[in-house]
Amino acid sequence: MIDELKTKESVFWIPVEKIKPNPYQPRKEFDEPALKGLAESIRQYGILQPIVVTRFERETEGGGTTVEYELVAGERRHRAAEMLGLREVPVIIRKEEPAKVRLELALVENIQRQDLNPLERAQAYKKLSDEFGMDQKEIAVRIGKSRESVANTVRILALPEKMQEAVRKGDITEGHTRPLLMLSQRPEEQKELFEDILEHKISVREAERISRRIARERARKVDDLPTVETRAFEEKLQEMLGTRVEIHKMPGGRGKISIEFYSDEELYGITSKLMKKPESEEEERQEKQAVLEEPFTL
Repeated sequence: MIDELKTKESVFWIPVEKIKPNPYQPRKEFDEPALKGLAESIRQYGILQPIVVTRFERETEGGGTTVEYELVAGERRHRAAEMLGLREVPVIIRKEEPAKVRLELALVENIQRQDLNPLERAQAYKKLSDEFGMDQKEIAVRIGKSRESVANTVRILALPEKMQEAVRKGDITEGHTRPLLMLSQRPEEQKELFEDILEHKISVREAERISRRIARERARKVDDLPTVETRAFEEKLQEMLGTRVEIHKMPGGRGKISIEFYSDEELYGITSKLMKKPESEEEERQEKQAVLEEPFTL
């Protein structure tokens, strides 16, 4: 076992041209300036961390065999070596792994280095699910993330292609995809919100507020739509509590206030804010007047 471990971790020098790309590499985008910076570092100090490859023997047309190597981890180092014109690079050779393992290894390495953009992560998770039958819980365990995180990332692929491309390019963040997905059944409003995010640099929090408002208004019955005064109170409460708030008025002056929370910690925070009382009746009157006088726009 010790000898086997030593052999597995032995470093060999392999010709650069014999190393082929990993077809399961989830990363599609490589920053050219960053590669040049890595190449300059390799020029000065060499490749400090060996590239990980698997070894294949292929039959030639003449009946012989030829040896090839496929990248498992270290594609940036390999590309930088090619950029420099290096003849050989240090590698660690692993036994030939099943395709599922090669994808998993490449995915985990890139995630640990934070090299993948959100769209690439979503596509990689989907490949693990579609081609290798892994459910979201299993994927989450393998990569050290929560199942909810995996599920939210995969949902990016439900966005229109133009919005996915904006995620890939970094024009919008993964956080912006959540409010956009809330409007997936309302494509015109989804498109309008997307364009507003791009044009006006709307924050994730503001985009979520807009999306919730649209979803809430479409879900309410016509006779339950809030008045301008009621909506002003809703907006003020949402701003104060940091979560969705709905005020439902009933005949006779009765009604109810609905406040959303998503964790015990958030509930405690909301409770603390609600328990903070005005120091005097005059302060309470002034706060109410400020809400009523505050400009409101749809």
